[in-house]
Amino acid sequence: MRDPADSPEADSRIAPDPFAAVLPAIAALGTISSIATINWAGRERSSDRLRPKRKAVTALRELETCCLHLCEIFRRFQRNPKLFAGEGAQGASPLKFGVHGPRVGTDAAKLYQQAINDVASMLVLSSQSAFEVMCAIEDGTVEAPEEIFFGFGDCQDRLNKLIQQRATLKTSVDTGAEVAERLVSLVRELKKYRTD
Repeated sequence: MRDPADSPEADSRIAPDPFAAVLPAIAALGTISSIATINWAGRERSSDRLRPKRKAVTALRELETCCLHLCEIFRRFQRNPKLFAGEGAQGASPLKFGVHGPRVGTDAAKLYQQAINDVASMLVLSSQSAFEVMCAIEDGTVEAPEEIFFGFGDCQDRLNKLIQQRATLKTSVDTGAEVAERLVSLVRELKKYRTD
């Protein structure tokens, strides 16, 4: 499949910074991997704490869907390296805004806008679903073994390293794709431990 950034009119405009799409996608993965913290957080419950709006089964199903969509988003990033993965000299640049926006054509600009829309919706949905799953764990509606939480923690560590080490755009995209795949399997595992 031809990269839209390589179209004949590819020098017609400069694309918005790819990190503006990749970082929120990584943040969405971070909201899901934050489930790791519930295993070590205190289980104090106050009467005025926020309550989940949905049942655990629904929140887990929605979280799995978010993970699958994020996998596809990162695959899309990988399929369009000139636009999203810092192909060429930019690929060696560390995490930094303002150095990755290549000249692109109309098709690539549309692809970028669609990716931004998809990432934005996944950031909202994954945050809400992860919160509700954490509430279900705290309430005992989901009782998973520690190994699953360690898996979420490993994903969290991998994402944190991207930021700490100012990883390149390509490394960020490739690691995001791997973490998204891992989170799909962890959420599917978590679904097996519902008690409701």
